[in-house]
Amino acid sequence: MDPWTAAAVVGGAVGAVVAAPAVLGAICFTSAGIAAGTIAAKMMSIAAVANGGGVAAGGLVAGLQTAGAAGLSGAATAAVTGAGAAVGWLTSFIS
Repeated sequence: MDPWTAAAVVGGAVGAVVAAPAVLGAICFTSAGIAAGTIAAKMMSIAAVANGGGVAAGGLVAGLQTAGAAGLSGAATAAVTGAGAAVGWLTSFIS
């Protein structure tokens, strides 16, 4: 692997892990809960309508709220790292 590709992969992986908590907070998945009128609230509303009035345990919204409140689990950190590395690798082809 050439140095540019390696740097892009590492940068993507690290950047994704660092950015994940900030992004969750920015869309209002926080330890204080979901604030009204936010992207998180809209997602919760859509999930509730799709599930007949409640948000499904283990669903996307529930998982994002858990991550926003408690931080990323080991598995979630690994998934975010892998996704960031993949994006970094793909960006290495652009330059």
